[in-house]
Amino acid sequence: MSQGLRFLQNARLAFTLLFLHAQLQQREGLRAIADDVLSKKFQQELGLSSISPAQLSRKNNRVEPALLEEVFVDLVQQIQRVSGKACSLRKHIKIIDSTTIGLCLQKYKWATFRETKAGIKIHLRLVFASQEDVYPEKISLTCAKSNDRTQMESLIDEIGAMYVFNRGYVDYEKFDEYTDQGIFFASRLKDNAETRHLYTFKVPPESSVLSDSMILLGTPQKRVDNVLRLIETHDSKGNRIRIITNRFDLEAEELSDIYRWRWQIELFFKWMKQHAKIKTFYGTSENAVWNQVFLALIAYCLLLLVKLERNSQHSLLQISRWLKVFLWQTFEQWIGRMDYQSKRTSRGRQKRK
Repeated sequence: MSQGLRFLQNARLAFTLLFLHAQLQQREGLRAIADDVLSKKFQQELGLSSISPAQLSRKNNRVEPALLEEVFVDLVQQIQRVSGKACSLRKHIKIIDSTTIGLCLQKYKWATFRETKAGIKIHLRLVFASQEDVYPEKISLTCAKSNDRTQMESLIDEIGAMYVFNRGYVDYEKFDEYTDQGIFFASRLKDNAETRHLYTFKVPPESSVLSDSMILLGTPQKRVDNVLRLIETHDSKGNRIRIITNRFDLEAEELSDIYRWRWQIELFFKWMKQHAKIKTFYGTSENAVWNQVFLALIAYCLLLLVKLERNSQHSLLQISRWLKVFLWQTFEQWIGRMDYQSKRTSRGRQKRK
């Protein structure tokens, strides 16, 4: 048993449950979390009769983020075991991106990245659990001043997988390294990147792809040694974009679609900020901030795991709403509502005879 799982089985389980509950209920601060313990039912679950905001703060600062990270990794492995319903093309797609969360410089001086600002950056690898559902497979946490490319080595490491990322991760040396190792990628290319045309592939007249070419990327002084493929198409907003890839076995339309799937990570970050309370923090220390990020990820993974195990067609947002409603009811009531499928077939408003 991992140290992280033992962590959940000892006295600190109460801490974890309290803060997971705070994530779910969108509590505003430590005082509101402490007030939750006034509930008799919650006291029974926690094994606590009361707790003060100061005690919560000390716990939040002392718990090592590595322990919660182990719990997150264990949940990811459980999701991997029950997933596998994604189509073959999505199954090996791994989306890489980061999001920055701004912090008050006076309170978070350890996270300074500009003269007047502080912040953290969440670097994430997102994969598909099914046709629609995604989950964070790997995470790296840094201060906001960290460049995205510094995390490529830790997030891009699986031979045969297809990594999708934006212009912030363009690295000519890495492109050669990935191609030589058998790691596939698709990235939006910077507008000022120089290319030398080698061959033009035929594009069907009805295709949304504008052009498909074999090219050399870079200048004689700084270039990619391997031949790459350049696809020109439009993004979801109608803007013309260039996609660079080392994959030649897929149709241009498929590669265009794969890059558009990158938007899933933007939606995931939006979920985390809006529904997992990851824009404001319950503590100002580095430990407290990292702990809250992992607790938010744990909450998301738990919801997704339940959804996958029940093969539910409902959205995670709806499932989380029902959890709030049935929180102090039996587990069977929550699952029952999730499994419920209306038998009523609407035939519209019927005229009176």
